Amino acid sequence: MRNFDNIGRLKVFIKNPQKKGFFKMFKECCKLLIIKKEIPFYYFKYLYCKGVTNYLDYLSTKEVVAIGNSKILHKPEYKDLLENKLLFTLFSEKCSINTPRLISYNLGNTFSFGNKSEIISSRKALITFFESVFASTKIDAIFFRPPSEYGGKGCFKLSKNNLVAEIEAIYESLIRGCFVHTEVVKQHESINAIYDKSLNTIRVISLITPENTIEIICAFMRFGVGESVVDNASSGGFYVGIDLDRGTLNTSGHYMLEYGGGNVYEHPNSGYKFEGFKIPYFKEACKEVKKTVKIIPDRFIGWDVAITPNGPTIVEANSGPHIFLSDYAYGGLLKNQHIKNLIKELKTVN
Repeated sequence: MRNFDNIGRLKVFIKNPQKKGFFKMFKECCKLLIIKKEIPFYYFKYLYCKGVTNYLDYLSTKEVVAIGNSKILHKPEYKDLLENKLLFTLFSEKCSINTPRLISYNLGNTFSFGNKSEIISSRKALITFFESVFASTKIDAIFFRPPSEYGGKGCFKLSKNNLVAEIEAIYESLIRGCFVHTEVVKQHESINAIYDKSLNTIRVISLITPENTIEIICAFMRFGVGESVVDNASSGGFYVGIDLDRGTLNTSGHYMLEYGGGNVYEHPNSGYKFEGFKIPYFKEACKEVKKTVKIIPDRFIGWDVAITPNGPTIVEANSGPHIFLSDYAYGGLLKNQHIKNLIKELKTVN
């Protein structure tokens, strides 16, 4: 990642035909240097593009780090709960948080289902284990996630109809790792029309203000591409900002720099244009997030919310969400008064 930060970002910058003129970029960087009191390396992630006229509304690297590391925003107890997907899933079931149903899980070659655990030592035993799981739960597929990985890394599906072949392919990585096994979420048909290979989730950022009100700061939607079963921008997908008032997608989305950093106006697989797409149950998704914040009152959380035919469900939560993506999707988080107040609060505390 460090090599990309230094060399890859420079290559993307040089090749981008949409960059501002040299003197304009120089002037803006000098102004940021004076105001933010840091060398604005972050400017060359996105702010150098011609379409960005409000570059002062974007968070600096120091400000992003301050939010992520703040002890007044994040309590260690909450962070552990949010960052471990197995703990979060078990806690959610205990507290009736609306999340995908936990089917089973494994810690290395010890597999647990219901109230029973067993050590798996062969492919045949693993096939027998999941045949029993599928028969008992009456489901057709299971989604696997490593408890502590980010960005969709290590995720995969296991299907009832192709169980033997799929076990053969993933056996070694499965029994050597740790995975949370949950029911596959059925996605709303209107979102499937955009891309149906992955569960395309909404990232919702919540903030508890000093006045103890819960605010939705921003939201954006992630989409997978190609044949990917995950929607994460860090795994090659892209993200599209959401108009919070209308619950609609913005005109364009963005790829991360690692994947070219370009804009996208329609899904590359389906050709579906984003502009004006009304997200089903968006207001309900925001309400679901606020309800869950009352149960896990960490002050700054990134929630991943899926939209099913029957409404929203919270897939997972992140105490350290990718704030830069939120910043770009929102069009400059410092346009938000709550974020302005938060930065002032952090400076006062520090």
